[in-house]
Amino acid sequence: MEDDIQEEMLSEFKERRLGGWQILQLTAGTGLAVYAVWAGILMPGFRRVPLKLQVPYMPASRAQVCNVMTLLKSRSGAIADLGSGDGRIVLEACRRGFSPAVGFELNPWLIRLARFHAWRAGHHRSVSYQREDLWKVDLSTYNNVTVFLAPSVLSLLQKKLLAELPKDALIVAGRFPFPDWTACKVEGEGVDRAWAYHIQELRQRFLSQDPNVSR
Repeated sequence: MEDDIQEEMLSEFKERRLGGWQILQLTAGTGLAVYAVWAGILMPGFRRVPLKLQVPYMPASRAQVCNVMTLLKSRSGAIADLGSGDGRIVLEACRRGFSPAVGFELNPWLIRLARFHAWRAGHHRSVSYQREDLWKVDLSTYNNVTVFLAPSVLSLLQKKLLAELPKDALIVAGRFPFPDWTACKVEGEGVDRAWAYHIQELRQRFLSQDPNVSR
């Protein structure tokens, strides 16, 4: 009986000309849909990035955003989100008074998505999402930096942050901590945990190990 039904469905599929909606329904249940998401949204941000530095897009949860903002409580000034994805960290920082609030992201589709969220929230004039390589961004004017990146990237990012950030800067990492740094404060549990680091404390620790570290 089941075989007869399958045969009937297959016959109908062969005889009918599918419209756009039917094709979409068909592909949604296959690996083609997964590939479409990868090719359209994720892949464009990876083409110029070495394999070890590629970070799959994973949107921050509400709890993660909340934990990051808790660590930034009582702070103000400029904030940069490195690898800003869909922009939710930058948008929430803007709501809490940080200015300028800037997200740096390579993937053009995610930048468009972030700008759409900002426009829908009425903050599109108050936030900025820029398509730039985080390794080429000058961070010397940002006293608050947030990152949701993979450990392989964080280990390389440490040197740049130590060299460029102003002495009063605070760095907040979500999802993964910096591998060689000790956090001054931790918020949350499990995958929602966030870690805060004072740049001046880190410089005092690493200055004796690396004379190139800026004071």
